[in-house]
Amino acid sequence: MKSAVETLNPTRVRLTVEVPFEELKDSLDAAYKKINQQVTVKGFRKGKIPARIIDQRFGRPAVLEEAVNDALPKLYTEAVNEAELNPLGQPDVDITELKDGESLSFTAEVDIRPTIEIPDYSGIEVTVDAVEVSDEDVDKAVEDLRGRFASTNPVERAAAEGDVITIDLEAKVDGEVLEDGVASGVSYTIGSGELLDGIDEAVTGLSADEEATFTSELKGGSAEGKESEVTVKVTAVAARELPELDDDFAQMASEFDTLEELRADSRKRLLNMKQYDQATQAQERVLDELLKLTEVPIPEKLLEDEINTRKHNLVNHQLAQMGIDLGKYLEIQGKTEEEFDAETREQAVKGIKTQFILDELVTKEKLNVNQEELTEHLMRRASSSGMSPDEFAKAVVEGGQVPMLVGEVARGKALAVVVEAARVVDTAGEVVDLSDEYDDENDEDEATQAAEAAETVEAPAETVEAAATVESDKPAEKPEA
Repeated sequence: MKSAVETLNPTRVRLTVEVPFEELKDSLDAAYKKINQQVTVKGFRKGKIPARIIDQRFGRPAVLEEAVNDALPKLYTEAVNEAELNPLGQPDVDITELKDGESLSFTAEVDIRPTIEIPDYSGIEVTVDAVEVSDEDVDKAVEDLRGRFASTNPVERAAAEGDVITIDLEAKVDGEVLEDGVASGVSYTIGSGELLDGIDEAVTGLSADEEATFTSELKGGSAEGKESEVTVKVTAVAARELPELDDDFAQMASEFDTLEELRADSRKRLLNMKQYDQATQAQERVLDELLKLTEVPIPEKLLEDEINTRKHNLVNHQLAQMGIDLGKYLEIQGKTEEEFDAETREQAVKGIKTQFILDELVTKEKLNVNQEELTEHLMRRASSSGMSPDEFAKAVVEGGQVPMLVGEVARGKALAVVVEAARVVDTAGEVVDLSDEYDDENDEDEATQAAEAAETVEAPAETVEAAATVESDKPAEKPEA
């Protein structure tokens, strides 16, 4: 077999392949065998029809077509491996010549991973938020905890902010009561903002068995988005009572004996959260700077597929679950369709660039993923999916997605390498030491946290091959003849 590669642009090539006819022998034999099992010829047992009879009855071209379709995937893969290409997606195959008994010639155009030059990233410098935990932050955390232990007691007075009221609702549009616009016995905390706009003002000051009418735009149901006249009747008023902030509360709400110990633990937890957020912010900003420094050609077909996938997932999954269409979503977001398309394209470009760059870094830095890192990442992904680790692992294995997860962890480790080399300062001008985030004893946490940061740009892991951390002799994708 002879093959030649023509570069059409930095992300697409054309393979020209010429195959001696004798290399099609196995595929020809398979074609005759397949046809033998599918047809019946009088005078011959099924499966025992001679090749010359098949040629006479059904035509040699039909046999050749079947043989070529069988041989193409293997021939294409051999040509790709010989040229040491990294193809993306399915090729466009064209049979240019087929001479019976002589040769087969075909071309295959396919997108490939672009060659990327990783710049010196040691000079990257980013600024992140300073980590500060104020007394007010601790006060709020303790108050939030206190609110979870609040009790409610019925009162015989007008409702006020913070009270828990029981209400009946009736919504009318154009004077007609909506079928799905009536509700009874609804519990609502005044000031929570969890129901209709205007309801807080309407119910404040009402006592049990009193009602009020107000106008509000409906947020759901058959008349979603329409102005409605809403009648609300208060049937009960209850006051929330918070426990005293003392040592007894600390013992009830935590494992601590004193309020002072509880406050100290709250401060520590807030500090850890803000340090984690700071490290994530550093990763995201370092990644943005790396993207600015690196030239990455984007395959147009890959970009188009990624844009379509993002739109499909948004419309058919996220918005469908919310019960709204794209038009309503754009209205809520205050965006035009053109602005939405531009943003989707920008996000897709960023995702593809991120994956290409981090994959190149995986190869350059010779990064590998061990079983512990993969297991940690799998458990985190399982948690976010709402599945048990065992269920998620089974789905990943059955779906052939293990290389995808390996790639996610490897890209996270590649990003961690860049962050370690960068200079990170906070808004107070202090150098941020992230060594605790990336020491040898915390490799699993490092991979997981950096992978999370890399995923914030929604890298298209399903449309681009996984990182080069699996076997390097992975076969190329088969073409569709």
